[in-house]
Amino acid sequence: MPVSAAATVAAAAAKALAPPPAFAARATSVEGSPVREILALTQRPGIISFAGGLPAPELFDTEGLRASYDAAFAVSARRALQYSTTEGAPELREAVAARATARGLPTDADDVLITSGSQQALTLITATLIEPGDVVLVENPTYLAALQCFGLAGARVVPVPCDGQGILPDALADLVARERPKLLYTVPTFQNPTGRTLPAARRAAVAETAARLGLWLVEDDPYGDLRYEGSHVPWLAAQPGAEDRTALLGSFSKIMAPGLRLGWLRAPAALRRAAVVAKQAADLHTSTVDQLAAAHYLATVDLDAHIATVRAAYRERRDALQTALSRTLSADCEWNLPAGGMFVWARLPEDHDATALLKTAVAHDVAFVPGAPFYTGPPDPRTLRLSFTTHTPPEIAEGVSRLGHALQEQGGR
Repeated sequence: MPVSAAATVAAAAAKALAPPPAFAARATSVEGSPVREILALTQRPGIISFAGGLPAPELFDTEGLRASYDAAFAVSARRALQYSTTEGAPELREAVAARATARGLPTDADDVLITSGSQQALTLITATLIEPGDVVLVENPTYLAALQCFGLAGARVVPVPCDGQGILPDALADLVARERPKLLYTVPTFQNPTGRTLPAARRAAVAETAARLGLWLVEDDPYGDLRYEGSHVPWLAAQPGAEDRTALLGSFSKIMAPGLRLGWLRAPAALRRAAVVAKQAADLHTSTVDQLAAAHYLATVDLDAHIATVRAAYRERRDALQTALSRTLSADCEWNLPAGGMFVWARLPEDHDATALLKTAVAHDVAFVPGAPFYTGPPDPRTLRLSFTTHTPPEIAEGVSRLGHALQEQGGR
């Protein structure tokens, strides 16, 4: 069949088209989250997943939140559906400030910026402080999405030596003196992924080092309300010397619902103002209707009573996981007992690899997150993270039994 002249010209033109420019180097140098990939893998029916750091959906206060959205529309639908200020709804900022003050950190509404989840708060702080090549210090292991955030900013991420209680203050001081970092990122309370909590004395030492050597502190606290035993440890932001250099990140995801995508940033005035400008460039402001609904909820519902219900359920599930691990795994496996939060950190016997075990575990209809992606530098391949919040105690027992069978198949218990 003869080809028309027009078709020939079009084909020649298509061949002559230049490709679009390449992606930015940061877009190709930072990998996607293995946790998200594992969660997608484990969606099939029947699998018991300890992989996700997800709140239990059956514990959401759906009726209270539904009523709060109704109220947001009833009070002023026009306001609820309209653009808002970048800093956030005044009544929600006031509620956040009141809760922070009640926890021992005097805070005014003007100290608070409402964000689209605390993850955005971290992104805004990173955009404000970090230039390509700047050094960022992190716990090792640390929150995976923080590593992604710093990687996209072009930072050089350096791990701080830690033990079972978190950062070693003397090692931190040596690193700060040697590396001259811009900031230290830490999850000091019920850390993700390890579940450990930094003691008060070490927090004071970290604040002293930051003040003496010149360092920003970024304190991420999404889990602090989920304490099952022991006494509250004051925020790093409340330590002497940390007042003018700490960005405190908080979230409603673990205590109300993650689908709201509501978080907050408390920071010194100059840093907060810069973060406001960065947020204007990112999304103008966080959803107005979600903010107003949350503010109404905080004004009319006893959130602390709801949190107490959540804590009781999670404590039972944490204990069920501890019992199941003790009954199923041998003495050459290790795991911790977190005083709160959502995660247990475990270590397999010598010569085992958690990433390799995951494939066998999924075949046994159970899943977890290998520890390797949470590390900066060489990982401990035997480590794994187990989340206990989204399954009942009987399901947890069955899941650990399946994990034990998978480990036996790999050649050990």
